[in-house]
Amino acid sequence: MKKFSILGLFIFALISLNSCKTEDDVVFVTDNNGELAFTNSFSAEYVLTPQTSGNLGERFTWEDASVDVPTNITYQLQKSITGDFTDAETVGATTGNEIAITIGDMLGYAAEAGLDSDPETEAPNTGEVSFRLRSFIGDGGEENFSSTASLTVVLPEATDVTAVCEFDELYGVGHALSQTRWTWDNSPKFVCSGNGVYKANVHLTAYSGNDDGNFRFFTVPTDWASGRNYPWYADAGYTIDANLVNAQDGDSNFRFVGTTGEYLLTIDDVNKTITLGEPEAIGTCEFDALYTVGAAITQTGWTWDNPADYFCDANGVYQT
Repeated sequence: MKKFSILGLFIFALISLNSCKTEDDVVFVTDNNGELAFTNSFSAEYVLTPQTSGNLGERFTWEDASVDVPTNITYQLQKSITGDFTDAETVGATTGNEIAITIGDMLGYAAEAGLDSDPETEAPNTGEVSFRLRSFIGDGGEENFSSTASLTVVLPEATDVTAVCEFDELYGVGHALSQTRWTWDNSPKFVCSGNGVYKANVHLTAYSGNDDGNFRFFTVPTDWASGRNYPWYADAGYTIDANLVNAQDGDSNFRFVGTTGEYLLTIDDVNKTITLGEPEAIGTCEFDALYTVGAAITQTGWTWDNPADYFCDANGVYQT
């Protein structure tokens, strides 16, 4: 009887060991076949210039892949010049839900596609670059792909057309121009930005009873005799913005009677108009404008309520 009990225990132990081994051999399979799609909205076309190469080109976003059990999933953004992804190249990878590319990145892809901005060559200046999202589980596990998104990229054709004006620049001096007053220290330059068109972003101080709202234009810097006052333009048939009037002072200067602030002042010698508008980028810079905040900026301090604007006023030059 004792021998039988020992034999029974031995058999039971063998069965238990086999059972444990069987449990260890169980494999849990995770399905990575759920829908994978971009969730961002794409533009009809992407205009690419070297001056904006540091700007955001596109931000690709997506929802988490649907899997049966929690697991690590890697997402890769792939590009293709051919469109069929036989030339697939990974441009970014993450375990998150977005990957961004810059205008500079897209300029590189456009070059790979054989595009250029030279109107004298046969190479096109417009083409497509395709993107798709690849997801996979763990270290090279089951993979899944999104549908293809084909983005149209455009390289604006370069032109040698140069704006023609009577002068390369006009100059503004006067108390209304807060950056210079009645000195030549920092007089705003009205650059030739189109045929017969001069522009500058200026801060204008409104008239309040003295000469603080007065100014005039000059064709030669530091030469007071080269001034062009209100009657000079009015007598030539110019239509002048209602916020600019004849100061009726000894020099018949312009007088600004609007609201103190930043303006784009445009002198159009072709259409014979002088207008005030919202500030805008005039030159060619990486950004249209820069903005400053801080304790030294009295109009805003460390808030975004009224930041100081520095608009692009020349090639790579920002001014306020």
